[in-house]
Amino acid sequence: MARIINFSAGPAVLPEEVLARAGDEMLDWRGTGMCVMEMSHRGKEFISIAAEAEKDLRELLAIPAGYKVLFLQGGATLQFAQIPMNLLGGKSKADYVVTGEWSKKAAKEAQAYCDVHIAASSEDKGFTYFPPQEAFKARSDAAYLHYCSNETIGGVEAHWIPKSDIPLVADASSHILSRPLEVSKFGLIYAGAQKNIGPAGLTIVIVRDELVGKAAKGTPSVMDYKQQAAADSMLNTPATYSIYVAGLVFKWLKQLGGLAEIEKRNVAKAKLLYDFLDGSSFFKNPVSKNDRSRMNVPFTLRDPKLDDEFLKGAEKQGMVQLKGHRSVGGMRASIYNAMPLAGVQQLVAYMKEFEAKHG
Repeated sequence: MARIINFSAGPAVLPEEVLARAGDEMLDWRGTGMCVMEMSHRGKEFISIAAEAEKDLRELLAIPAGYKVLFLQGGATLQFAQIPMNLLGGKSKADYVVTGEWSKKAAKEAQAYCDVHIAASSEDKGFTYFPPQEAFKARSDAAYLHYCSNETIGGVEAHWIPKSDIPLVADASSHILSRPLEVSKFGLIYAGAQKNIGPAGLTIVIVRDELVGKAAKGTPSVMDYKQQAAADSMLNTPATYSIYVAGLVFKWLKQLGGLAEIEKRNVAKAKLLYDFLDGSSFFKNPVSKNDRSRMNVPFTLRDPKLDDEFLKGAEKQGMVQLKGHRSVGGMRASIYNAMPLAGVQQLVAYMKEFEAKHG
């Protein structure tokens, strides 16, 4: 059976080369006679897999010395609580920028642990833009400033890094590894793996050393960054297979030429789709042009009554998961690193046909 073109927002498409490699090693990883899923996380084989994955991630992102890299569980959503538990450090305040559903959820979760102040928001225009720096009203006595650098649902991406006098925290789940990133400007970066890194079940946390070791009293041991760092992210059994596949994805990215090269590819894919949308009178993207996501492209049809027909027609051509998030409706094409240019070309060709038929 031919592979479909999968526009899912997550769990998302993985590179075919990575899937093939994982398949080849399914029954026997490098002569061990066992699958990675069967390995002890304490054994030398898996420890080498995890260590190499961390090494390659550090190289890809050029993570400077002075940062811990943690391979955790619980998804990015668990970090909504884990971050205030670890970063408040005795303070009672944290600031949040709200630009979509995920940053809104993060701010709401943090309210259970501290006084949350909304430093900037784009809710006034339906989360269709990222606020400019001059709109930020952060408090100097807050423990950190949190924002979501790419909102998966609304398709809003920050193409610049906010300036902050307090530690900057970013939820980069849906665009991490899609372009180079200046890690040194952040106190903490976190990302669920199931979009651009690998299978669901793994969460990456990159945290500055000085922010580790400040967990609030009562923080569960598995949620304490210091304890996880001391145990090499193996305080309990980690998501071993997810870490293994993530490591294969890191190798794939390095072989392509790293993040500068994948960024070029992502720019080309996004431009192709946005150029079509901008030239169409039938389809529309609601996001401010300067803040459009390269990874998640929401769009609507002029007549919503045609949504089901559009989706059924796309599926007949082998394109799936184009339905928008239930909270906003419409359509959404997620075009992560592993989505080939040919997939976007086929989508645009279909959209042209559909518009010609119904426009």
